[in-house]
Amino acid sequence: MSTKSPSDNVVPEAIRSLPPRNYPLLRLGSMLFDRFGAPMSTYLKFAGLAGLACLVVSCETPSSAARKKTPTAYGNRISNVRTTAYTHTEEGGHRNAIGQRLSSQNNISAAADWSRFPLGTRFQIVGTQDRYIIDDYGGALVGTNTIDLYKTSRKEVRRWGVRRVDIDILEWGSKQQSLKVLSPRKKHARVRRMIAGIEANKS
Repeated sequence: MSTKSPSDNVVPEAIRSLPPRNYPLLRLGSMLFDRFGAPMSTYLKFAGLAGLACLVVSCETPSSAARKKTPTAYGNRISNVRTTAYTHTEEGGHRNAIGQRLSSQNNISAAADWSRFPLGTRFQIVGTQDRYIIDDYGGALVGTNTIDLYKTSRKEVRRWGVRRVDIDILEWGSKQQSLKVLSPRKKHARVRRMIAGIEANKS
């Protein structure tokens, strides 16, 4: 007759049921508990299990963690969009990419990679009354999903900082108009990248 109590097999079984994020660690843990599990107290077994679980979770790859922050579209809503802010005292002055004055009322000016958010895209930040229109772009934005929001002062830029927000797309802009504005500026590498992105995503 076995002299093991019902709890003697709890720890090895629990270890084997952990998600297989790191097979070498799980295999090592299983071997250790199979070898030394019987003499150990139930308390020590659970303490060892907790430590091993924490170690396995900490080995989650950076790429999988990064994927949790990828903006996800739900119909006309896009969640977790990274936003920054800029103002007219920076390079570019009071004019946007189409030569018009930056707007701070009604449809507020915003900059983005036009291959992600085409020229003329209108959106509203969820939970606010603020509505924006993509009428500008910036070199640092190319290749990203970041949207740069126009603010009227450096103080407002600092106050906004970097935020992740949900946005509702009110109207998608025009890829054709984006290309029309960008084509004469092909000498700039960032413009060529946007053009390539627009043409690759034509539908």
